[in-house]
Amino acid sequence: MRCPECDATENKVVDTRTSRGGRAVRRRRECLVCDSRFTTYEYIEERPIQILKRDGSTQEFDRKKLLNSIRVACAKRPVSASAMESMIEAIEDALSRQAGVEIESGKVGEMVMDALRPLDRVAYVRYASVYRNFQDAGEFQEFVAELDHRQRQEVQALNQVELTLPSS
Repeated sequence: MRCPECDATENKVVDTRTSRGGRAVRRRRECLVCDSRFTTYEYIEERPIQILKRDGSTQEFDRKKLLNSIRVACAKRPVSASAMESMIEAIEDALSRQAGVEIESGKVGEMVMDALRPLDRVAYVRYASVYRNFQDAGEFQEFVAELDHRQRQEVQALNQVELTLPSS
């Protein structure tokens, strides 16, 4: 490793820890020439995740592109950057388990929607409006009505569970 301060290659590892849920190793290093400290990360070289687009073309999975689309959906919403990062890591982990095959872009979109729905309803609807590519306001209204109906059912199911729980 080259020191970012003096460009020397003589350094020692001061501390080693796992990072990013065990998917990386973080090493704290100290330059033996200028005594500055810096951090490096080691990752397993993974097979690239191939995304099959709607038009039939394939594209390598781009974490930044996915993060940007989630950021747009979550703009001005109370969704933390760490929540978005955790969501992306979970999606990337799930996709990497299927690496070696082409994964349809629709599946990735559904994974994002599944992760956004419990997090923030407005962000979920925003993402769905772009992802689902609604052709008119009627389709969008049907989607929101279905979402309302599903949410009412979930609340009713939770209320019934609470009624059946023994009181303490």
